[in-house]
Amino acid sequence: MLNRTRPIEILLVEDNPADVRLVEEGLNETKIRNVLHAVVNGKQALDFLFRREEHAEAPRPDLILLDLNLPGISGHEVLAAVKGDDGLKAIPVVVLTSSEAENEIRRAYEAHANCFISKPVDFTGLIEVVARIERFWFSTVRLPKLT
Repeated sequence: MLNRTRPIEILLVEDNPADVRLVEEGLNETKIRNVLHAVVNGKQALDFLFRREEHAEAPRPDLILLDLNLPGISGHEVLAAVKGDDGLKAIPVVVLTSSEAENEIRRAYEAHANCFISKPVDFTGLIEVVARIERFWFSTVRLPKLT
């Protein structure tokens, strides 16, 4: 079970500033203490996760919220890197994207995404989805301790 003496570390990989703001608001609606780290592209996500460059001191996230449609390195490539690394693969990755295409859903699950959620198009819907994600991953399921 997670150590509740520290806030939950969440990495959001999202290039749309409006969606970042909505995710922040959704997380603020929950009672679970959290720290949201937002990066805007796949390269920054990999630098954060592998603790490179300006992210050398980055905390290990307890959850990754990943958009697939990113500039440069795609969300699919980030997912493959996370799930292909022994030190990262236990981190739950929630694909949170605007796509509803069956091939995108299948590809994400084949790459071992923990779940796939299509972003609601309205403000209230996205806030509720984010709150449900956090409640599920940090109040319902049991996660391994990560080093």
